[in-house]
Amino acid sequence: MLKVKICGITNVEDYLAAASLGADFTGFIFYEPSSRSVPPLFVKSLSRQFSSPVKKVGVFVNETQENIRRAYYETGLDIVQLHGDESPDYCLRLGLPFWKVIKVRDQKSLDQMSRYDCETFLLDTYAKDKPGGTSMPFDWKIAQEAVDKKFQIVVAGGISSENIEEVASVRPYGVDVSSSLEEYPGKKSIEKMITFFSAIKRITRGEHAARDG
Repeated sequence: MLKVKICGITNVEDYLAAASLGADFTGFIFYEPSSRSVPPLFVKSLSRQFSSPVKKVGVFVNETQENIRRAYYETGLDIVQLHGDESPDYCLRLGLPFWKVIKVRDQKSLDQMSRYDCETFLLDTYAKDKPGGTSMPFDWKIAQEAVDKKFQIVVAGGISSENIEEVASVRPYGVDVSSSLEEYPGKKSIEKMITFFSAIKRITRGEHAARDG
């Protein structure tokens, strides 16, 4: 079943909406240059106020291991997402559950995946001047190649209710969605979220029908 991560959560309303609509993961950006960044205290407050099975993912870009570990333990994160140039050794020494982001230019971008001891990779669109959040898709045939090689991947970049069926046909572990569900950077549209999760449910029903058939 396709997992869904709603990223760029900055307020309680959006967090609760994502959780109630069926998100498996919520993403919080701990990268100050981002317009969607949040302080660790916000996520810590969520963890204290609300008990939820939805896993919290903290997004970091070339951050020190000390700061990542502090944020992980103080805020109640479940996973850290490494969105920078972190080396395989860095990831190994971090000692926390993590997703490593691979910035996709072409098929050769997948070569680096074999260097990491990582259960889940997030494939995002490469951009020269920013670490992520381009809102642009890459060639999903490349994602299909990663799936065929038995990597567990989450696909990000320009995913919306309009193209989610195409992305799902690649059979990734999950998808990461942010800007397509927003009213403006940092504020989700509840209506767009409802539409997106309705599309996810149609896909799930189709999968079940195909298995039962």
